[in-house]
Amino acid sequence: RWRGSIYKLVWPDLAAFLTIYYSLNFTYRYAMDSYQRKMFESVSIYCETYSNYIPLSFVLGFYISVIMQRWWDQYTSIPWPDPIAVFVSSHIHGQDERGRLMRRTIMRYVCLCLTMVFSMICPRVKKRFPTLEHFVDAGLMTENERSIVVDLNEKFPRHSKHWLPIVWAASIVTRARKEGRIRDDFSVKTIIDELNKFRGQCGILLNYDSISVPLVYTQVVTLATYSFFITSVIGRQWLDVEDDGRNRRNPIDLYFPVFTTLQVPLINYFVAESLINPFGEDDDDFEINWIVDRNVTVSYLIVDEMHHEHPELIKDQYWEEVFPTELPHTVASQPFKDKVPQPSTANIAVSNVDAEYINPQSVKVEDGLCDDNQSGIHFVVGRSSSRVSSNTSVNNMGSHSTSLHRIGSVTSVVRRLLSRDSSASTAGTPSAPVMVDGGPPRLSESQSSTSLAGKLPPVGGGSMRIADQVIEEVDEQTTITSMAGKAPEQRPTAQSIFQNAPTQPVAVPK
Repeated sequence: RWRGSIYKLVWPDLAAFLTIYYSLNFTYRYAMDSYQRKMFESVSIYCETYSNYIPLSFVLGFYISVIMQRWWDQYTSIPWPDPIAVFVSSHIHGQDERGRLMRRTIMRYVCLCLTMVFSMICPRVKKRFPTLEHFVDAGLMTENERSIVVDLNEKFPRHSKHWLPIVWAASIVTRARKEGRIRDDFSVKTIIDELNKFRGQCGILLNYDSISVPLVYTQVVTLATYSFFITSVIGRQWLDVEDDGRNRRNPIDLYFPVFTTLQVPLINYFVAESLINPFGEDDDDFEINWIVDRNVTVSYLIVDEMHHEHPELIKDQYWEEVFPTELPHTVASQPFKDKVPQPSTANIAVSNVDAEYINPQSVKVEDGLCDDNQSGIHFVVGRSSSRVSSNTSVNNMGSHSTSLHRIGSVTSVVRRLLSRDSSASTAGTPSAPVMVDGGPPRLSESQSSTSLAGKLPPVGGGSMRIADQVIEEVDEQTTITSMAGKAPEQRPTAQSIFQNAPTQPVAVPK
């Protein structure tokens, strides 16, 4: 492939290098006397020795990174009218001629703005639209709009007017809202924000065009590159000497400098030089004329041809399965079928011995608790049917509540049973509190605890199961929702306690 290749890019410089190289080679062999040959050998050795002092790799490496990053950033800064077209088609309603006219005019202004910017930074587009009359002939601008732009250019000639079509488009969006074709103000804000974003990206393209890579740095790279070529064309000559101290005395270089020739195309300066302006006329520059045609076609297609149209709503083939386990493969893609990726620790197995804790004493156990297996008490927890959905909901108070499956402990169950039994015994036989060391009164242990004997049915094998005695926890969502419907509690206020005394009638003079 010749177009855009490195061969087409470097062949003029490579041809000039080889021409100068062989001219010096033949002159050294056939046109110089012994004294001149010795002088040429001294110059060649000098150039070969000190050419390595040029920091060509460092300078070119940094220069290439800057140019390539700038080249890609310019492409990503190109705005596309597709998002605006989608928003305009979905928010500006109306199948009549008025609604269609608004949608098409907005997108025409968007495409006109971008094309005007391209005509200022791209020679290809400038040659296609050299004047405003060419925009009128292409259908991107009307004669009335051209006269408005011409008048503004006469009054304010210093600044670009590429933003003017975006202002017109925003005015049409505002008019569509007043006519009721846009249902809410949020839709208006969405379209205006997209128009403003589009205008900003067009300004970024103009900034890239006006602010390029510093000329001083480009000159430094150019000077370093051509200095290396000049020293190489002299220092890489094959010399007819006994021992020149260089490890390059292969007879092949007598006829053709193989590696010196290969080094010339590898100097990426020429590649970077062609990428400084991607909006130019080189082979690898952006196809801006294609982008202009594509934007107009796609914009009109979205807001007019496909406006509020979609295929029939039907069930997909995975309706019953919810989702496919795997999409089908063809015979050509079957060898490239990938396996499910596994995490890096998937094949690491830890034995039961290695899984034991090193210091079991670090686990804190309360004194009043004992192992469930030793006590013979087993707690069975089942899912309650009164639970609401496990999805997170928001109550009227602004807090989040989630239905969580809670696992009670034996201690909580025993405490509930004891508290219920204690309340029952207290209601039947009142007990007096006991004073301990002058502190607050508290109940004695015999009064505050009740044996579980006789409360639960006996279970064979010395084991008891507490299932029916569990008091079901009230769901938080139900509780908060029910509180929202209750009337507020009537609490006494200062006004209700200290009411104003009735005033005495005042005699009014007749």
